[in-house]
Amino acid sequence: MWRDEDTMPVGRAGEVADVCLIAEGCYPYVAGGVSTWIDWLIRSHPELTFSVLAILPGAPVGEPRYLRPPNLLSIEQVRLDDNQLGSDHNWPAVPPEAMGELLGRLLSEGDAHQFGELIKLMGPPGHRLALDTLLNSPQAWQAMCHHYGSMPHASFLGYFWAWRTLVGGLFRVLACPLPEARIYHAVSTGYAGLVGARAALETGRAFLITEHGIYSNERRIEILMADWISNSIDSGLDLSDDRKDIRELWARSFESFARVAYASASEIVALYEANQAFQYALGAEPHKLRVIPNGVDIERFGRVERVAHARPTIAFIGRVTPIKDVQTFIDVAERLRERFADLEALVMGPVDEDPEYAQSCMAEVERRGLGDTITFTGPVNVAERLGAVDVLVLTSISEALPLVILEAGAAGVPCVATDVGACREILEGRANENNAIGSGGMVAPVGANDQIADAIARLLENPERRHAHGERLRRRVCEHYRAEAVAAAYGAFYERNAAGQLQGVA
Repeated sequence: MWRDEDTMPVGRAGEVADVCLIAEGCYPYVAGGVSTWIDWLIRSHPELTFSVLAILPGAPVGEPRYLRPPNLLSIEQVRLDDNQLGSDHNWPAVPPEAMGELLGRLLSEGDAHQFGELIKLMGPPGHRLALDTLLNSPQAWQAMCHHYGSMPHASFLGYFWAWRTLVGGLFRVLACPLPEARIYHAVSTGYAGLVGARAALETGRAFLITEHGIYSNERRIEILMADWISNSIDSGLDLSDDRKDIRELWARSFESFARVAYASASEIVALYEANQAFQYALGAEPHKLRVIPNGVDIERFGRVERVAHARPTIAFIGRVTPIKDVQTFIDVAERLRERFADLEALVMGPVDEDPEYAQSCMAEVERRGLGDTITFTGPVNVAERLGAVDVLVLTSISEALPLVILEAGAAGVPCVATDVGACREILEGRANENNAIGSGGMVAPVGANDQIADAIARLLENPERRHAHGERLRRRVCEHYRAEAVAAAYGAFYERNAAGQLQGVA
């Protein structure tokens, strides 16, 4: 683990990083998923130096989850609850109503020119407007109330907190110190994408985006599921009702942030081709779009050996969060126990990202009397545990290209997954594949618990079928998802955007 002084934003002898990675809510304080990918990306390019700008909801809780790579010069933080940013306490030379109009259009339209205008109003770098002035002054109140005039049917209390959160986050990523780097690389849109767009406008240097999932889609799903947002409008089946509610304000704002990021980026990477349609729909220009999949360490996971175990074993591996739908995994395990009385079902992954949801899952296990079947292990070394897993199960509502399926595949473990993201592509092959590898597992619709349980049962009850699916998945992963090939693609990605800026690239 890093010592406290290791986390300070101090580079080696004043070095400027080749690449500044901009990450929201993950590395280095959250394990797995995108954090693991960031750690891999830094380590796979020892010829380059990196810095990380971590965008966090508040002060980090606990120690960093990753040892510091030798080529990581610094890690800096932007806290979305930081009220001390900025130094100029004078309201900008624009009427509050005009500021409200500009912010409202930016939240609903996501025009990069509007974003540039807001940056100018914020003042020069190093002497930005103070957060206290932008959020708490009489002019700030007037600006907010002016925009509320466009949706007066909405609850003012709900509107107030949505505005404070969305606009407050926007102001904070514009007022925070911007690390100096030769290339800026955001690993999502959202606030990370806004920082990258700001860097492109202020420095003129290349700004790149890699989206593991489509951030705006994932936020929309979470917003639709959120019980802390109350609806003010019941339009029923009246499709002509174009009034905006608080929920729509939240969702549309993140889509607008994506539009700004896409317009400002030099290149935009998706993990698989289907996700490019979402990027294009939000304004990404086709000539910027690229596909670079996730990759897996074939050598490491290929060394996983099968471990003898008495009980048929299935495993969910990932964060215990609503978007992973662990409740469905619990329900599927209960159905399977009727057919496999000694079933073991493991939930492997951190439970601290959404403690309330994780607790609800654990309570559901107890309520259903599944304590002797389902175990929450917490974070694990996946390579050390896969040898005792018969079937990997992924019940997510939304995914991109899940690294855990690649890891299981490299180890020869078959998978049953919901038909989201690239799960079908990994398990059954791409549409344009000219080979006959065959299926490495099975997919089922989201929430189709009977189908998911039946697919798992077919693999558990037939060792030969299970082995055949695992070996086919291993072959596909080895042919298409090698980590070294993905690292080379990112090396080329950086080189063609360097324009002579990178020290480590000839």
